[in-house]
Amino acid sequence: MATNSALLKRREDAIPLALVNNTPLFCARAKNAEMWDVEGRRYVDFAAGIAVLNTGHCHPKIMDAVRRQMDDFTHTSFQVMMYESYVALAEKLNAKAPIDGPAKTIFFTTGGEAVENAVKIARAATGRNGLIAFTGAFHGRTALAAGLTGKVVPYKKRLGPAMPDVWHVPFPTLANGVSVSDTLRHLDFIFRADIDPSNVAAIIIEPVQGEGGFNQTPTELFGALRRICDQHGIVLIADEVQTGFGRTGRLFAVEHFDAKPDLICVAKSLAGGFPLSGVIGRKAIMDNVPAGGLGGTYAGNPLAVAAALAVLDVIEEENLLGRAQAIGAQLKERIEAFARRNDLVRIARVRGLGAMVAFDIVKDAAGSEPDPEATKRIVRRAYETGLIILSCGTEANTIRLLAPLTASDGIIGEGLDILEHALELEGLSG
Repeated sequence: MATNSALLKRREDAIPLALVNNTPLFCARAKNAEMWDVEGRRYVDFAAGIAVLNTGHCHPKIMDAVRRQMDDFTHTSFQVMMYESYVALAEKLNAKAPIDGPAKTIFFTTGGEAVENAVKIARAATGRNGLIAFTGAFHGRTALAAGLTGKVVPYKKRLGPAMPDVWHVPFPTLANGVSVSDTLRHLDFIFRADIDPSNVAAIIIEPVQGEGGFNQTPTELFGALRRICDQHGIVLIADEVQTGFGRTGRLFAVEHFDAKPDLICVAKSLAGGFPLSGVIGRKAIMDNVPAGGLGGTYAGNPLAVAAALAVLDVIEEENLLGRAQAIGAQLKERIEAFARRNDLVRIARVRGLGAMVAFDIVKDAAGSEPDPEATKRIVRRAYETGLIILSCGTEANTIRLLAPLTASDGIIGEGLDILEHALELEGLSG
């Protein structure tokens, strides 16, 4: 029987160290919100493949849809011979997306690819090059997407020069002492000092920052960005790669705002574990790219498209939007109780929309000094005792919880019990 340690040695010999692993474990099988490693140990999954599995591991309806598609064909390239399922999925997303006026959708493979193509669309529609993003943002690891990402380490360090025509605005959070007014003032500084708004193609923002620490975009800021974009003819892009498809209690997180974006980048939980991404946007903007300017050999793969159609059915049939709200309430109630205890590590800023929940590990009672080392130990203790969780944040001290929306109350409770143990002060050092 294979062991985790033996496979880890093979991994170290065969795969670059740049690819970091959250645990030293190797998965053998998974179902809904549970995973088993190659040695037969069971884990509660509060990571969901980094927000990919809102519908859980191997949902039977999704697996059946993919098997049926496999019996027909696995690939043609939509650019060579089209298939109806691609059109059907685009129609469904066009109807559901919070976009003003008629919408169109094009599919790709990864979230970074969706972001890069959204930028291409915005540049083609405006005839401009400039891009505005935010500190703490994560938009992907490809060259342009990494340039938009608002964090140097590890996404840009030693990886070449910064992308041109990209400016970052401080993202408003209580933790970094930046208000919405500060953010908008800094944006005005950029418009006065670095680039005239008439040369800006797009502003891109996550409704809730993912890697940046699960910080919610204030409604006031999103509305202000909408007005600024309208005033200057700038395209407003919502990066919903991590927030989309029910995670926040709405199909799209931007539905929490009154204002609407021009383009929406989607991926991750769109296809229940199969690689699929896309850009949904206003028809008047989407149709500006010349013929042949968008596409990809594997873009909109038929297996992933079949999975995505099933995902949309599961979200509706199992009321996963309501389930996200219930799971989020269960998580926050327990974590807020943890934060009031003296026998656990210090916890600050319990937060989240729907089931996109996070909290910070800090050294001081005021919550102003991050504790990234304790955060690492908590993640390690969690997987050692049967729970998979992830950290994130600009200070690497945020624990983020991304349980599948199909998880039962019992599984959520079990995961929280393990998390409680992982947070205990006794034995945490070292």
